[in-house]
Amino acid sequence: MTDLRAKERLSELRGVLVGLASNEGDMISLMRDAIDNWQPSDEFSARGKVLTVGDGIATVCGLDNVRYGEILIFAGDVRGMVEELKRDYVCCILFGDDEPITEGSLVRRTGKTAGIPVGDGFLGRVVDALGVPVDGKGNIKARGYMPIEYPAPRIIDRQPVSVPMQTGILCIDSMFPIGRGQRELIIGDRQTGKTAIAVDTILNQKGKDVICVYVAIGQKTSSVAQICDILREHGADKYTIVVNSSASDSPSLQYIAPYAGCALAEYFMYAGRDVLIVYDDLSKHAVAYRTISLLLERSPGREAYPGDVFYLHSRLLERSARLADKLGGGSMTALPIVETQAGDVSAYIPTNIISITDGQIFLQSDLFFEGQRPAVNIGLSVSRVGGAAQTAALKKASAGLRLTLAQYKEIEVFNQFSSDLDESTARQLNRGENLLALLKQGQYEPLAQYEQVILLVAAMANIFDGVAESKIMSLKTGLLDYIREELPDICENLEKNGRLNSADRQSIIDAAGIFVEQVR
Repeated sequence: MTDLRAKERLSELRGVLVGLASNEGDMISLMRDAIDNWQPSDEFSARGKVLTVGDGIATVCGLDNVRYGEILIFAGDVRGMVEELKRDYVCCILFGDDEPITEGSLVRRTGKTAGIPVGDGFLGRVVDALGVPVDGKGNIKARGYMPIEYPAPRIIDRQPVSVPMQTGILCIDSMFPIGRGQRELIIGDRQTGKTAIAVDTILNQKGKDVICVYVAIGQKTSSVAQICDILREHGADKYTIVVNSSASDSPSLQYIAPYAGCALAEYFMYAGRDVLIVYDDLSKHAVAYRTISLLLERSPGREAYPGDVFYLHSRLLERSARLADKLGGGSMTALPIVETQAGDVSAYIPTNIISITDGQIFLQSDLFFEGQRPAVNIGLSVSRVGGAAQTAALKKASAGLRLTLAQYKEIEVFNQFSSDLDESTARQLNRGENLLALLKQGQYEPLAQYEQVILLVAAMANIFDGVAESKIMSLKTGLLDYIREELPDICENLEKNGRLNSADRQSIIDAAGIFVEQVR
């Protein structure tokens, strides 16, 4: 390395002397002064060499003052990121094929921390974890460069979560409302509808001036392509960015993917926009980090995860916030997804993320197979923001809903051991069954706010009592069409202002009663 350092120092001195060529005066004295006053910089430490390489990990020596998270350039223009600092060498994760890299090959510092290009041009595009477009639509003109690791907003820079981020899903918006700036976990077993809830929420942001970022971690490319087709079909692709690090990508790319997506979302948040970001899913993200950590010879802990896996997700999710007005008032709402095994929410990763987030929507496989879609477990799901993130109309319309369903569940258990029921208990069972049927919703069919309010007002006024459970779905569609035609002003007022006065509520109840009697 001595010859290389000498060459770099001479090259640096040559640059200084060339810079004198444009000056007027005695060149000899100028050159003498320049040489006397010249001090070699630390540029000689900008190059190192590879000690070992394999499995997407490289150890490098000779890089003085290199920083954690800094990007290095290896042979074949392969990028890597410093992931661990040792006394005599550093460990890097590689973002490309390590075939061109061999033991002893040179490594160059960039002085830049890992980041991603950002800008409005990313809207409607599909990119990889490095911000490179993978949708075949050409290059993206970036407006700036954001580090993928960035400090979360301070408490003093935030404001309370009070503006709704409506999902369009009746059971969630009525009982577990999500606010802009909140972090709401979607958790459940495989194939229980977790991604469907996230995609429905993205579709429901159409026309609401919300930017959406969908981060796919370790998913099949065909599944991500299908989601992109759904977004395009419903016109949601124009305000959505898809960051895809597929199952075929290296653990390094899967590891940085959610941070890259978060950096893209932060660009819009700090510009005063409202952003919704979906991490699908953080279970696979944790597995990718575990793989990297074991290759870096970090000590494994519970379930073979390293001890800092909590910090892995906390420093990601804490970046979601609703900023104070003095910082533009932008927000980032996070919907992390976690996959459980056999409904075990007490496993390491689920318990970690539950403690980081502001609530969870728990999807149960038993409910899914019974035909309850979405299969939300009402007892285990919670939103710690609650009614603060609901409009006044929806809060008023859904009052008492969870209590009614809880009473129904309790009676249903006792009903299994009883053959005859009194009239009051039978009515309560029918009411609970109809409420659950009302909460069923088709995939990719989000409901507008006024539609949710109308259905809840009618249901809580016991309009559907005595109606067979099998007729509720068709009755629901017909009722909405009828009230849209009969009470258009009330529908418009509910959607615009989010308020429900007593007179409008009574008008909805009367109209719903007339419609149900006509079709009963």
